Amino acid sequence: MDNFANALVNIKNHELVGKSGCTLKPASKILGNILTILQKHGYIGNFELIDDGKAGQYKVQLLGTINNIKAIKPRFSAGFRDIQQYETQYLPSRGFGMLIVSTPKGLMTQYDAIQQKTGGKLLAFVY
Repeated sequence: MDNFANALVNIKNHELVGKSGCTLKPASKILGNILTILQKHGYIGNFELIDDGKAGQYKVQLLGTINNIKAIKPRFSAGFRDIQQYETQYLPSRGFGMLIVSTPKGLMTQYDAIQQKTGGKLLAFVY
């Protein structure tokens, strides 16, 4: 089971139904970093980590701005020159949405990865 992919599907399903929030569990660092990127770009509202004594959970406020969000499987390795190829494969239009990339410098969008000239593994896309 892929908890990261399940969390993204949970966000998508709650968005489609029109809910104002959702709970994602179990919590992880990678999921927290993804939520920070989504919040920074205006896809979600506030989120908080709730420590329940087990694995923890994130409570996320949804804004209704996500059309599609999904984990990329298998997680392709891409150099910063190859990222545009995957952008056309996963995103509906140029400049619409973003890929989330795990680089040696941390998680970032494809725009930041190209600007910093670093490649990495493709984790997810959102638009």
